Amino acid sequence: MWRCALVPLLRYPTVDELGARAADLVARRPEDARLRRVGTSRAGTPLWLLSVGHGVRQALVVAGPHANEPVGGATVLRLAERALADPRLTEGADATWNLLLCLDPDGLRRNEGWLPGPYTLGRYFRNFFRPGFMEQPEWLPDGAAGAALPETRTLLDLQDELRPFLQCSLHGVDVGGGFVELTHDLPGLARRVAHTAARLGVPRELGPYDTLYWPNLGPAVYRIPPPQRGDLAAAITEAAVESTWFHPYRHGTVTAVVEAPMWAVDSVADGSPPADGAAVLRTVSHTLRHDARRLADLLARIRPHLVGVPDAARLLAPVDDYLLVCPGLADTWDPDIAAGARPLPPLSTAHLAALRIAGRRLALRTAGLLHQLVTRAGRDLARVRQDLDRLIDEWCADYRDGCGARWIPVARQVEYQARVVLAAFELAGRYAPGRSRSGEPGWGSEAAVPMPLE
Repeated sequence: MWRCALVPLLRYPTVDELGARAADLVARRPEDARLRRVGTSRAGTPLWLLSVGHGVRQALVVAGPHANEPVGGATVLRLAERALADPRLTEGADATWNLLLCLDPDGLRRNEGWLPGPYTLGRYFRNFFRPGFMEQPEWLPDGAAGAALPETRTLLDLQDELRPFLQCSLHGVDVGGGFVELTHDLPGLARRVAHTAARLGVPRELGPYDTLYWPNLGPAVYRIPPPQRGDLAAAITEAAVESTWFHPYRHGTVTAVVEAPMWAVDSVADGSPPADGAAVLRTVSHTLRHDARRLADLLARIRPHLVGVPDAARLLAPVDDYLLVCPGLADTWDPDIAAGARPLPPLSTAHLAALRIAGRRLALRTAGLLHQLVTRAGRDLARVRQDLDRLIDEWCADYRDGCGARWIPVARQVEYQARVVLAAFELAGRYAPGRSRSGEPGWGSEAAVPMPLE
C-alpha cells in the first residue's frame, strides 16, 4: 500500500504552491485522486477541486474563504494525504473527499507579502488584506439566487452537485483560540476538540465575540442560528446571515466552520467570572472608539492623495467597512449605553478577552490597510506613514505583551484543524438530518446583512 509522507509544513503555501502540490498528489495516485477546475475567480485564477476516493457519500471541505486565513489550504493538503493513506476514510466510510483548495485565490495572493514569514504581528498586519463585506464569497447578501461573485456561484454549484453529508469551512483566527461553529449539533465534538486542543497546546476560545448570542453546544462549540434580518452591527454581534454555510441545509448537510488560531492567547480559555466586567467593557469600548477616531483622521489626510494610486479602491473598501462598524460595536459593548441595545449575556473572563482582542483586531487591520495605501501613494505621505508605523507597533505590542499572544507553528495549526475536521467527519457520518430547510422558523434566502467579521 502506498503511504504518504506527512512532511511537517513550516510555512503557509501560496496559491501556486497549492495547485502544484495537489497536482503532485494526483500524479502519484491517479487511480484514487482527481483534480478538476470547477470555476474561475474574478481575476481569472482557476478554482481547483481535489477529490480523493470513490465513495457515494460526499464530504466537501472549503479552504481559503477569507483571504487572510491561509491555514485551510495547508489543511486540505494534509487531509488529502491522510485520505490517501488510510482507506478507512474512503472505502471504509463509502466516502469521497472533495477539497476546494482556495475559495478566494485572488485575495490570498494579496497576502503573499507575509505568507513566507517570518511570522511577526507587525509583518502580518502591514501586509494584511481581506476584501470588503460585499466581496466575501461565503456571504449571500441577496440570497443564493442573487449571488454575483463567480467564487460564490462556484461554491453554490458544488454544494448542489455534491449534496454533501458534511461541509467544513476552514477559517483562521489571527489572534485568540480555536473553536467550531455548527449548523447541526454533533454530540461528542466538544470532547474531541478539547482533547485535540490539549494535545497540541491550542487554547479553546470559550467566548468568541461573534457567538455572544449563539447557543453553546459545549466548550468552544457553538450552534449557528438560522439567518435573520438585522442591521450591520447586529450581524456581527448576534445574528447569523444568509450564507453558503446554510445553503446546503436543504440537502441535510451538516456544516462545520473550523477556526484555528495563528497567535494563541490563553485568556480566551478562561471561563471564570471576571472581577469587574463592566470596567473591562468600558475600557474596551472606549478604546475602540478612540482608535477608530484616530484612524478616521488619518484616512481623511490620506484620501486626497489617492487619486490615480493603483488599486486604491480595493484597499479602501474594507477600511470604510471597518470604520463604519466600529462605533456600533463600541456602543454594543459599552455597559453605559443601554437604550435600544440588546443586553449582553453574562460574560466570562474569556468573553472579555475575546472582545478586547476583537476591538484591537479591527484597529490593526484598518491601520495595516492604510499603511499599504500610504506606501503606494509615495513620499507626500511620509509623515502619515510614520504615524501608522507607530500605531501598528504600539497595538502589536499590546497583543504580545498585554494579551500574551504567542505564535503557533504552522504545522501545529494544520494538525489541529485537520484533526477537528476528521472528528466532524466521523461524527457527521452518524447523523441523519431531515431534508427540510430548517427546523426553526423565520429564515430564508432573502437579502441579509454581512457575515461576522471573523
